[in-house]
Amino acid sequence: MAIAKLVYASQGGNTEEVAEIVERALEENGLEVEKEEVDDVDIDFFEDGDLFIVATFTYSDGVPDEFEDFFDDLKEQDFSNKIFGVVGSGDTSYDHFGQAIDEFEEVFLEIGGIKGADSVKVELAPEDDDVEALEKFAKEIASKVQ
Repeated sequence: MAIAKLVYASQGGNTEEVAEIVERALEENGLEVEKEEVDDVDIDFFEDGDLFIVATFTYSDGVPDEFEDFFDDLKEQDFSNKIFGVVGSGDTSYDHFGQAIDEFEEVFLEIGGIKGADSVKVELAPEDDDVEALEKFAKEIASKVQ
C-alpha cells in the first residue's frame, strides 16, 4: 500500500481541519497516511513515502513561523520524481491570500518534485465546496501513486 506523508501547521484550527479532510480522502482512495504536525517532525519525516503533502496557513505574507525551519530544510532536498501536493487555509482580507501555499509549491518544483494535483486554498474554515475541492485533490494525487 502506498504511503502518503502529510505535514501541517495550524494556528486557529482551520488548516488542521483541511489536513484531516485530505487525510480521510486519501485513505478512502487506498493510501496509508502518516500525518504529523510540523512542530513534531523535521525534514526527515519526508525521507520515505510515496507522496508528500504540506498543509499550511499563511502568516502575514508568507510561510508561518512553525514551518520556517522545515521550509528552509526542504530547499536542500532532492525531490526528483517525487510527487507532492500543497493545501491550506488563508484569509482574503490579507494582500497575499494563501501565499505560503504558493511558496511551498514553488520550492517543491525547484527541488525536482512533480505536482500531483493543483493546490487548494481554503478561505478560513472549510465549507462544503472546499471539502469537495479537497476530496478531488486527494483523489487526483492518490491516482498518481497507484
